[in-house]
Amino acid sequence: MNYTPYLDWIDQQHEAMCQLVWEWSHINSGSWNLEGLAQMSKVLQTAFVRLGADMHEVDLPPKEVVNSQGEVEHVPLGKALHLRKRPEAPLKVMLVGHMDTVFGKTHPFQTIHKVDDNTWNGPGVADLKGGLAVMLKALEAFERTPYTANLGWEIVINPDEEISSDGSGPLLAEVAGRSHLGLIYEPATNDQGQLAGERKGVGSFSVVVHGKSAHVGRAFESGRNAICALAEFLLAANQLNEQRETITLNVGRIEGGGPLNMVPDLAIGRINVRTESEADEKWVQHALQQLQNQLDLKDGIRSHLYGKFSRKPKRFTPSMSRLFDLVAECGTMLSQPISWKATGGACDGNNLAAAGLPNVDTLGVRGGKIHSAQEYLLLDSLTERAKLSALLLMRLASGEVKWENP
Repeated sequence: MNYTPYLDWIDQQHEAMCQLVWEWSHINSGSWNLEGLAQMSKVLQTAFVRLGADMHEVDLPPKEVVNSQGEVEHVPLGKALHLRKRPEAPLKVMLVGHMDTVFGKTHPFQTIHKVDDNTWNGPGVADLKGGLAVMLKALEAFERTPYTANLGWEIVINPDEEISSDGSGPLLAEVAGRSHLGLIYEPATNDQGQLAGERKGVGSFSVVVHGKSAHVGRAFESGRNAICALAEFLLAANQLNEQRETITLNVGRIEGGGPLNMVPDLAIGRINVRTESEADEKWVQHALQQLQNQLDLKDGIRSHLYGKFSRKPKRFTPSMSRLFDLVAECGTMLSQPISWKATGGACDGNNLAAAGLPNVDTLGVRGGKIHSAQEYLLLDSLTERAKLSALLLMRLASGEVKWENP
């Protein structure tokens, strides 16, 4: 099979890809910025329309959050973008990326600038707007080939990946259920382009503690300090790390209190948990519930525990291993050495794996320091990674390699 003309075409797209990332990264599309997400969706539709697929936006249900007053709110989310082409093809591939970033409208990191001839620093340049450009050009190259009839594809670009994909989860599961394999465009794990293999599961929890307010000088004894009660809970929760070495529990934020001359009657603790198995999940949920029950035994204290595990651990199954081997073969053909490693991070690859779909979830750009103001993209990886995905799609569609889910 001669794939060279189509791979060479990608090399000619370098400047166009850079221009797309430059434009997209100037749009603030923080997960809660609905206006910015709508703008981002609009420019993505303009870019992706050239693929000739059925394309539409998908409304998502609101996300349940516990606010700083300890009350449950249902906060609206942006719309997901869904594309589908050749659903009748014998082999169906799911491609996934996200349009949201962790940088909200008020975050100081809002601009993109050139560090050197091959490096840009900016919000979302690696996670994941560079990856969206990789996905687009890989598909454009594939659509130029004579092999397209054998492979259909669907794209989901969601607006809530950085906040656990609660709203888009059902859509991801639906598309995964009718696909054979998944390609996700999170950035590589390092500058060398290493892929993520197994991933831990993730859960987030909020404990809301109510006490009794009282004036410190006049009626201190009648008060019940919510902050102190929460502190006892959080210290005990932190000790769970020592009781089960396969979990990581992080107390990430505390809120509460007011005037220093008043006993605080409200305190909120936020916890993030990483797990290796569903047994870990059950153990953590039971342990946290037990700690909350003990909290409620305190005189004048009542509490609520909110949260769940939003992403299951991603295991390295035989079909997952086979897909990684195919990607590595393509890398060898392109003189791109490919390796992978386990990571404690989670992404939509966890969601697809939970739906039974083997997937590689770090096919995006090389770069690093994501989720920080030092986030950067290595520009030469744009065409490099697009060629990797395009070659994989071409080899699958041409019949050079066979794919069968076990």
